[in-house]
Amino acid sequence: MACFLGVDIGSTTTKLVLIDDEEILGSKVVPTGVNCEDTANDVLATILSNCNREKDDVVRVMATGYGRRLISFADDVISEITANVKGVLHSCRHLDGAVRTIINIGGQDSKVISLDAHGVTRNFAMNDKCAAGTGRFLETVTRILEINVTDMGPLSLTASVPVKMNSTCAVFAESEIISLIARKKDPAEIIAGAHFSIARRMARMARRIGIEDNLVFDGGPALNTGLATALEDELAAEVHIAAKPQITVGLGAAILAKESWEKEQIKKETN
Repeated sequence: MACFLGVDIGSTTTKLVLIDDEEILGSKVVPTGVNCEDTANDVLATILSNCNREKDDVVRVMATGYGRRLISFADDVISEITANVKGVLHSCRHLDGAVRTIINIGGQDSKVISLDAHGVTRNFAMNDKCAAGTGRFLETVTRILEINVTDMGPLSLTASVPVKMNSTCAVFAESEIISLIARKKDPAEIIAGAHFSIARRMARMARRIGIEDNLVFDGGPALNTGLATALEDELAAEVHIAAKPQITVGLGAAILAKESWEKEQIKKETN
């Protein structure tokens, strides 16, 4: 049976999603590494083995992300904005009402996408100039505090008063956090402060293009409950977390691969 692959090559992680009739057969998230094509090939072999499929079963491959043009076995490429929208709309089709705003935070960039009532992109804002307000900034915090990234959310929610952080820059934040530690600040309050500094940055970006319900948060950091809570507080709006938020863009690419293949089949049948 035909299946379709979405390959999302991010700056820090590579995500592959294999679907069959828009249902996920398998997915995997791994560090991108030095050679992203080798990484993608290795991950694909693992996914196919796990779901008892052969490489020949994959009839269309769509690549997205910053390294999309480095994947030679991809049949086509698509922008991550387009793939992100497609993946979110599929993941959040259960919501009562249309998705109108998407906030995506990745490893080294972040973006806000505004949609119309029909799911068409109206506008977007993107920060890809530095690691401020991204997963890399959160990694800096966890490294200095020597905690696991999965512990950030629950720990931050125990903070009584978040520390006010003056810098969201991943470089300058390091010295600021070290200073806060020297002043005996509670790690939970430091983490909460980091979450609110990112949330404020994302809220400013979102307000520039307009915020409407339903609002969906995706990307790896969406798994962080503390950051999601900070976003809700800053935006004064309910924030929905996409199902499997780390693979949403890869899922969108896989769905687009399926749609393009189906269009080709229809064209062949009518000729």
